[in-house]
Amino acid sequence: MSTTICQVMGFIVSSLGVAGCMVSTAMDMWSTQDLYDNPVTAVFQYQGLWRSCVRQSSGFTECRPYFTILGLPAMFQAVRALMIVGIVLGILGLFVCIFALKCIRIGNMEDSAKANMTLTSGIMFIVAGLCAITGVSVFANMLVTNFWMSTTNMYQGMQNVQNRYTFGSALFVGWVAGGLALVGGIMMCLACRGMVPEESRYKAVSYNASGRNISYRTGPYKVGSGYEPETKTRKGPGYEEAPRSEDGGRSYPSKYDYV
Repeated sequence: MSTTICQVMGFIVSSLGVAGCMVSTAMDMWSTQDLYDNPVTAVFQYQGLWRSCVRQSSGFTECRPYFTILGLPAMFQAVRALMIVGIVLGILGLFVCIFALKCIRIGNMEDSAKANMTLTSGIMFIVAGLCAITGVSVFANMLVTNFWMSTTNMYQGMQNVQNRYTFGSALFVGWVAGGLALVGGIMMCLACRGMVPEESRYKAVSYNASGRNISYRTGPYKVGSGYEPETKTRKGPGYEEAPRSEDGGRSYPSKYDYV
């Protein structure tokens, strides 16, 4: 029961993480204009991964997509690629996880096959979460670098510098979504351990000898005292072993000893 609950909870948490990654990628507020020095402004600018927007004080918003790919910075394109890879892996992991749920029976699928599918989906969710966290962190690092460079130029007396940008709401959504996908993938991997049947973990092979079984027993060694009568063994019909003489030699039977 605990395995099923862990698997279902991992599926739900991972679904929320993948949905959050998609929302974060589509949002336009990855970077917003810093209004620290100018709180009252007629124009507010913010940018996303796919377009930049300008919102006027009247409430009118105009967005313009990026018409070029080669003209964008390399790190910016890397962030795009990481987010797209994370979304694709997350969607594939959701499809695999749906068929791997223990509460859903599809044909005669064995528990070992479901365990392998659960592990595969868990690994996909973990990689998707790492891609999302890495992409958001790289973009945040770019913002921090540009912010402090703009601040330095401003204090040096350059008034014609471009506007400073700070963290947007999409970054926080991406961090939370990546963390949820990562936690959900770990839960799926933990659920995989409880789904593997015990008889399939260790398969013992027994060999049975043909014919009847012969058992050998070892008993204690009995030391003779020298006074026990010797057992007579027949070498053939009508023949008995002759007793030994007093001098240690063997006395051979005479003709009167045969019957």
